[in-house]
Amino acid sequence: MISHAKIETNFFLMLVLVLITVSIGGIVEIAPLFTIETTIEKVQGVRPYSPLELAGRNIYIREGCYLCHSQMIRPFRDEAERYGHYSIAAESMYDHPFQWGSKRTGPDLARVGGKYSDDWHRAHLMDPRSVVPESIMPSYAFLEERELDPNSIAAHLQTLRELGVPYTDEDIQDAAADMAAQANPDADTSALLARYPKAATGAFDGDPTRLTEMDALIAYLQVLGRMVDFADYRTEDLTQ
Repeated sequence: MISHAKIETNFFLMLVLVLITVSIGGIVEIAPLFTIETTIEKVQGVRPYSPLELAGRNIYIREGCYLCHSQMIRPFRDEAERYGHYSIAAESMYDHPFQWGSKRTGPDLARVGGKYSDDWHRAHLMDPRSVVPESIMPSYAFLEERELDPNSIAAHLQTLRELGVPYTDEDIQDAAADMAAQANPDADTSALLARYPKAATGAFDGDPTRLTEMDALIAYLQVLGRMVDFADYRTEDLTQ
């Protein structure tokens, strides 16, 4: 047995023993992670974003919306009473990057999907104070004038698949068609909804003849918090 006095007075010996201790602790913590598929429980309803929702999420990040709005409801009574069920990790498992945070100049948006109509979101983005008089949010009316290019979204889905998001070849092949169909109230959306259940559809910006960044951002906002039915919340068997 090496005495404490000998260890504490021998710098080299202490360094070696510290490295051995840290290495053992690191192996014990890290090694088990290589034996499981994921550390996140799979939850029924969680799916990758549709092409239009994904484009809207890109716009949300580009415009810095995350700087004022978190998407993380903490497991506290006051949070749950105001915003809904606390956030679970599975809801963000396909987010690159995820939008959890603590900054709230405006309300948390984790459960905003379906809370307001498309018209409300459009009015809020065009002139925030027309629906929320005390709002300090700037206007995003310019989004209604910027048209989306559906042909560029397939490459994004392909890239996300490389990162582990389970987009299929069919999802990638039909990405442009799915994007256009989701914002067209007259389109056949059966295939879209089969791939992306609970996706909101319609002329989000009020004009079905154009596909705009306003369409995309509202489509993204309308899916937040809607994938998981928390009234019947349960995790899936990870062995399936």
